[in-house]
Amino acid sequence: MSTFVIHPIVLGTKEFDKGMMTYQFDYGQPYTIPIYGWYLEGGDKRILVDTGEMRPVISESREQAIGGAISTFTDGLARFGLTPADIDVVVHTHLHNDHCENDYLCENAVFYVHEKELAHAQNPHPLDYRYNEEYIEDVVDAGQMVPLSEDTEIMPGLRMVHTPAHTEGGMSIFIDTPAGSAVITGFCVIQENLFPPKAITAREMDVIPPGTCVNSYAAYDIVRRIRDAADIVIPLHEPSFATGVPIGIK
Repeated sequence: MSTFVIHPIVLGTKEFDKGMMTYQFDYGQPYTIPIYGWYLEGGDKRILVDTGEMRPVISESREQAIGGAISTFTDGLARFGLTPADIDVVVHTHLHNDHCENDYLCENAVFYVHEKELAHAQNPHPLDYRYNEEYIEDVVDAGQMVPLSEDTEIMPGLRMVHTPAHTEGGMSIFIDTPAGSAVITGFCVIQENLFPPKAITAREMDVIPPGTCVNSYAAYDIVRRIRDAADIVIPLHEPSFATGVPIGIK
């Protein structure tokens, strides 16, 4: 079975209210999240999880806020001796714009996404303004997008699991690493969602759902289940990974 080392690449940021991450808590608190692409090193395929922002804001203040460097897509891949054309596989947690804006550059890749994400991107509900079909049109028209209807093992050591917490088609990515099983959450959260402070756990809450979610009760249960399903849990927007330190090395 293949194992992978996970390399976080910061491909953008968002500055907003922390309550956008932590449902019912910390509204009014300014917060900056990194937007990642994750390069999976190992096996015979060059694999990415998500492709980030097309034109990231790169500033000293934002890099200080997240504790790491922000890269364009091309520059981020160049750190590993890669170009977008070298990518063989892209697996998508979901299709909100900040997770797929560079898809069009990966001209040789096969893309995997839940079919409900594709449907929402092509016909979004007015409340979910984060979808923009233009970012995936090129790969859809080229026949590169593979819609999934269920949990799927993409290849040995890499499995996508349907976790509709933040979006209806959200997929969490389970990855075998030398240090054990890892999961990149398919929903937009930070470490605090998975391991809340005492002020939250004192209310008998084990986790905090994403700040925007499909169904808050179901999201709570999904977050708790995924937190306990792997040896290494990687919240999709956790700032501490912005240092770029590889994940999963034994």
